[in-house]
Amino acid sequence: MKILHKAGLGLLFILFITSHLFSQEKSQVIDELINKYYEYGQFNGSILVSENGKVILSKGYGYADMEWDISNTPDTKFRLASVTKQFTAMLIMQLAEEGKIDLNGKITDYLQDYRKETGDKISIKNLLTHTSGIPDYTDNTVLMKKIAANPISVKDQIEKLCSNDLEFDPGSQYKYSNSGYVLLGAVIEKITGKNYEEVLSEKILIPTGMTNSGYDDNKKVIKNRASGYDKTLDGYVNSKYIDMSIPYSAGSMYSTVNDMYKWNQTLYTDKLLPKESIEKMFVPYLKDYGYGWHITEVEFGDAKKKLVTHSGGIFGFNTIILRYTDDKNCIIILNNFSSGNIKEMGKNISNILYDQKYDLPKISLIDILYKTYTEKSMTEAVEEFKSHMNNKNDYSYREGDLNNLGYSLLQTGKIDDAIEVFRLNTEAFPNSGNTYDSLGEAYLEKGNKEMAIQSYKKSVELNSENKNGIEVLNKLEVK
Repeated sequence: MKILHKAGLGLLFILFITSHLFSQEKSQVIDELINKYYEYGQFNGSILVSENGKVILSKGYGYADMEWDISNTPDTKFRLASVTKQFTAMLIMQLAEEGKIDLNGKITDYLQDYRKETGDKISIKNLLTHTSGIPDYTDNTVLMKKIAANPISVKDQIEKLCSNDLEFDPGSQYKYSNSGYVLLGAVIEKITGKNYEEVLSEKILIPTGMTNSGYDDNKKVIKNRASGYDKTLDGYVNSKYIDMSIPYSAGSMYSTVNDMYKWNQTLYTDKLLPKESIEKMFVPYLKDYGYGWHITEVEFGDAKKKLVTHSGGIFGFNTIILRYTDDKNCIIILNNFSSGNIKEMGKNISNILYDQKYDLPKISLIDILYKTYTEKSMTEAVEEFKSHMNNKNDYSYREGDLNNLGYSLLQTGKIDDAIEVFRLNTEAFPNSGNTYDSLGEAYLEKGNKEMAIQSYKKSVELNSENKNGIEVLNKLEVK
């Protein structure tokens, strides 16, 4: 028996060492992958990856503050944006568990001043699952530009931003709505008699030990808080200011990758809520959305794994958490510039964890085009772009990025250069009506009516629903 016991211990030891080595190898591969994203200017932030419930990588890349060369670390605090919604959903579920809220109850059961003809129809569950029909106030980009920098009370936000006519009957469709989660925050405050920040801290952050997380406030001095940036063709710039009362309970939290991992681990326990109630959060409804989470299945070879995930984006930041709950694998990516390939990164890291093929990041051909243009000429820039455009293994480019460059040149009066970029876009994406629409606009700006008509005709031919193209052709008296 003793010999068998020793043999058993030896086998366990070998299995442990082998597993440890595999984890080390995966962490190294993931680290090299993320360094490539950073090198190509497609990521700047912090990442944590766990496998089978154990952290194999927790690291910062690039800078939390680019002006002072302060590096990102696992304890750098990032704005979470819409990842906040899962915390708001948890608070609602806790109140439901306490018998203080009915998920089938209506908005007007809790917010008596809310617009009655719509509030009587919309349940708390509708708000949780984005099936309320309430328009998303962030879709109104003109309004957002006007109000983003100014603080707003919860009462005013509900009256001015979250009380519009419904887009569809509650429960009949899915449409992502930040407005719905703002209303959930107001319900939480109404029931508890406390502000959202207090309730969040008392019911989630303190019990979970998330000491480096909280409700963001521009006025507060928060140690280790990352600055937010936008990446332009000329480099990084400070992102636009937004008062954090605007996203409120739909997107105003900050956290670190280490704290978010504490949150991930807590969701496997009954510390915050009985497991049966937690599982209700992960039941997919329309468009695979549950209570503050997207729930789906991902195939890795012959295996299917349950994925519970959510992403977020706000001025200067974008974020994502991916939880493969069958294996307790977790990926947390917090990025402090507002663009970046975090979903692609998450997919590639997932493939590494599950021993599948993954893709290396690709060099942006738009960056090369712009660099050659500024240093040499547009003619040489276009030639270089064309020489690489069929090499899809090493280079990437998107229609929208080329379009944005064209409009940037157009707005600065460089009409001929803009025309060259828009023309290049039609060659790169010959089946897109939008590329020809933009080219037509540039020709009109140039005063070349004949070429404008030709471009708009092609645009409408490719997209018969292009209202702008049809209107312009009518104005130009072209049938």
